Amino acid sequence: MKAVIVRSFGGPEVLEVAEVPTPEPGPGQVRIRVAAAAVNPVDVQTRTGALTAGGLLPKREVIGIGWDVAGVIDEVGSQVAGFRRGDTVIGLSDRLALPLKTQAEHVVLDADAVAAVSADTDLVAAATLPLGGLTAAQALDIAAAKPGDTLLVTGAAGAVGGYTVQLAALAGVRVVAVAGADDEELVRGLGAEFFVPRSADLPAAVRDLVPGGVHTAVDAASVGMLALDGVRSGGSLVSVLGNAPMPLRGIRVSNVWIRADGPRLTELAAVGLRCRVADVLPLDEVAEAHRRLEAGGLRGRLVLVP
Repeated sequence: MKAVIVRSFGGPEVLEVAEVPTPEPGPGQVRIRVAAAAVNPVDVQTRTGALTAGGLLPKREVIGIGWDVAGVIDEVGSQVAGFRRGDTVIGLSDRLALPLKTQAEHVVLDADAVAAVSADTDLVAAATLPLGGLTAAQALDIAAAKPGDTLLVTGAAGAVGGYTVQLAALAGVRVVAVAGADDEELVRGLGAEFFVPRSADLPAAVRDLVPGGVHTAVDAASVGMLALDGVRSGGSLVSVLGNAPMPLRGIRVSNVWIRADGPRLTELAAVGLRCRVADVLPLDEVAEAHRRLEAGGLRGRLVLVP
């Protein structure tokens, strides 16, 4: 089968679509015939060696690429309950140091990292949900905003930010969204009550809208102290990119470290969140997908199809 791997770090040219043996599921695992796999910033960070330089990814001779997947189970390992061949599913590969991941024709995942979806699901769109949706949901769990609370979301037009806005709004949380000036209609459509263009003086603009500052923030754009300064004393801030600012003014500051969670992913798939696809490319064009992602300006994820 074909799979995207890297054997050395560098630009998009180091991405290799290699012929590799089709993996077999072990106990507690399922094999998925991949219909679609989204391309995420973490894939770029893996390819460039940034994760290895940061101590997150040990050096390996071969490293697989891809976190999100949508497809159909075609083999079930022992000790698996609740799944069978032919089930349509989405899932998340959350381990970094694997030789094979989701950008491939087949992938093996632990069964508890997989969620069943209906057979008529748009799998290209659904492939954008696992990483972004679970990150947003887990960040909101940490933020612990209650209905009626105010929540600042930076990077609100991005994948994680967009899912955060939607989930917060569905929970009755009042969202202050930060994004590019051209994205106001988009983020309000996702459920944001307030909008701040990212060119504005962020703390001042937030406090003009919410006197005293917001109750909590999810910093999906890594603006750090600027987001913190918009949070009221004793509030909370959750950083998506693992670089949380200093916890000044009694603000509870945390990082969200994504983990696969099949049951939670099942819940997210049932909510009817808006999944945004920027474009669809064949697996063989993974290098072009990385170039486009690094160029910026995308609204939604690029999705690879074998």
